[in-house]
Amino acid sequence: MPVELGIPGVEIGHWTDPVARTGCTVIVLPPGTVASGEVRGGAPATRDFALLAPERLVECVDAVVLAGGSAFGLAAADGVMEVLESEGRGFATAHGPVPIVVAMALYDLGVGDPAVRPDAAAGRHAATSRATSADTGPVGAGAGATVSKWLGAENAEPGGLGIATVQRNELAVSAVVALNAAGSPPPGAHRTFEQVADGSFQQWKDRSSPFTNTTLCAVVTNAALTKTDCFWVAQGGHDGLARELVPAHTRSDGDAVVAAATGGVPADTDDVRLLAVAAVAKAVRCASANE
Repeated sequence: MPVELGIPGVEIGHWTDPVARTGCTVIVLPPGTVASGEVRGGAPATRDFALLAPERLVECVDAVVLAGGSAFGLAAADGVMEVLESEGRGFATAHGPVPIVVAMALYDLGVGDPAVRPDAAAGRHAATSRATSADTGPVGAGAGATVSKWLGAENAEPGGLGIATVQRNELAVSAVVALNAAGSPPPGAHRTFEQVADGSFQQWKDRSSPFTNTTLCAVVTNAALTKTDCFWVAQGGHDGLARELVPAHTRSDGDAVVAAATGGVPADTDDVRLLAVAAVAKAVRCASANE
């Protein structure tokens, strides 16, 4: 059953190849949406992520793309830009608007057909089929996602795409997570952490190969925030990943979070960040089919 994103004006669409086990997910934001982001994993694959730094010129982002296909999948952003250009969206320049599309990719080449990756046509499909709700599980960027690879390939389990919203009165924070972690989600994550803490954990013997993982996350809120505020909220998104995944942010993960604020609801930045922690943690559980 499709899950509502929960933020007015925000739309989401998928392109999925269930046979090749790959796909992409596009989140189109309302005009004027301010955004920032942070990468904490050691092996990121991103496009235009640098412009999210608080000191950079551009403040607003038109869309966020989560894609499979490793760095090849970043090509999906081309199709999204074409769709948004046809709608007159983008950063105003002397020669026409330039859509600002930030893209992040995860590595799923080893689970399906590595020759099939999200491309511009996939991005166009996802952007043109967008709605206020979307399916979760093995769809879009989560089609080929897996988890628990740090325990050896034989222990890998399906990941997926999760969506969750946390709301307090008028303030809402939604998270979209493509879960493709080297680490493990609940309930194994919590049990493993307890074993690590008491010194009894011994299983980490056959670590996964580098560049085969990465969890991607988009956090969207209806709060009125600055670009620097969004950076703090993106950090909260990473806190949510770290609460639910053991281990998180490894050298073989490219974990990246974009936080976007559509404006309209006055809110304290730390409060929004706390809600982001909860929303991301909830989306991780949704993606791993444990909630």
